[in-house]
Amino acid sequence: MSILIDETTNVIVQGATGRDGSFHARQMVADGTKIVAGVTPGKGGQKLDDIPIYSSVQEAQQEHRVDVTVIFVPPKFATGAIKEAADAGVPLIICITEGMPVLEMVENYRYVKEKGLRLIGPNCPGLISPGKCKIGIMPYKIHKEGDIGVISRSGTLTYEVVYNLTVNGMGQSTCVGIGGDPIIGTTFTDLLELFEADPGTAGVVVIGEIGGEDEERAAAFVKEKMSKPVVAFISGRTAPPGKRMGHAGAIISGGKGTPQAKVAAFEDAGVKVADKPDEIPGLMKAALGR
Repeated sequence: MSILIDETTNVIVQGATGRDGSFHARQMVADGTKIVAGVTPGKGGQKLDDIPIYSSVQEAQQEHRVDVTVIFVPPKFATGAIKEAADAGVPLIICITEGMPVLEMVENYRYVKEKGLRLIGPNCPGLISPGKCKIGIMPYKIHKEGDIGVISRSGTLTYEVVYNLTVNGMGQSTCVGIGGDPIIGTTFTDLLELFEADPGTAGVVVIGEIGGEDEERAAAFVKEKMSKPVVAFISGRTAPPGKRMGHAGAIISGGKGTPQAKVAAFEDAGVKVADKPDEIPGLMKAALGR
């Protein structure tokens, strides 16, 4: 099985006629995703290949069942796109856009949450359930259908870890990139809870990085509520103190968010922490007794 998406998921693409939106919409279709519509204001009635384009999410909903929207629009339009999808009641909103202002995301988080919907991102690669559905920009060919869940703050590290899992015969149930910004819609803990409840997931890989305290909260959740084995990797351990490393959220402030604190929290929860990404498959096999 999988979490959040499967082979029945109907997807729309906001920003489908733009450079990035059109490229990745075509890639998602090629990888087996059911894209039922695209949305670009003022371009209703056009088509992207066989994908009908509508001027609003609401117009698309009048013609199609919409389970998920994926947003490929510039930062200055992203808040409007998120709120439009939320106003239309789309259950899962995935925002790929990078460079969104933090204060806008504070408001967007509250806006989506109060409507009982789920937001993943921004500044994320999306998610994939191999053999079922891919939404976002993850490279499909490195994935393999299986029973290992993957949650990551880093897109490229996700790909490296997934590749190592796949070549070691460990397929994935669902892989989710949650995004590297300071304010994101869905956290490690949110997804650990879903993976714990998913009968198709045997173990979970958590890929964290310096900055923030989300990994520490995830470790506490694992310690208290997870019955399935979890393996972790923390990037940025060699980052100079006070220096941002890559992602907007990857900065240590006030002594919090250090890699040492994150590793210690996971180890205290009984989670094996890999020193290098290619160690993860061996640690997971040992944890699962395979």
